[in-house]
Amino acid sequence: MDVYVGGRVRQRRTMLGMSQEKLGEALGLTFQQVQKYERGANRIGASRLHQISEVLDAPINFFFEDISPSLTKKRGKTALAEAQAEYDHDPMAKRETLELVRSYYKIKDPKIRRRIFDLIKQLGKTLSEK
Repeated sequence: MDVYVGGRVRQRRTMLGMSQEKLGEALGLTFQQVQKYERGANRIGASRLHQISEVLDAPINFFFEDISPSLTKKRGKTALAEAQAEYDHDPMAKRETLELVRSYYKIKDPKIRRRIFDLIKQLGKTLSEK
């Protein structure tokens, strides 16, 4: 659970283009502490999660959305390893994906944005057929 919630903190922070340093400053923490939260090495308490949700302008439930039911039932090192593996394979958790989405929405012209979208979809289809 800690890995998942930390991953969602990282995802939201990255979507906003905020550095770990900036989030740490807003929370009165070092960037190392933010890193530990995001990796799931340190558990985020309720009051800290509330503070994070305000800084990142996200409702509390954002940090628990789409959580796998299997994560809520398992405990211990095996569960931690499984959670980390699941997170590592989630394309939405990757920095590259978040930067791509953020850059895409910086394109102001909706026609150009749509053409880029269509191009990427076509490239994905073409490459998956090979």
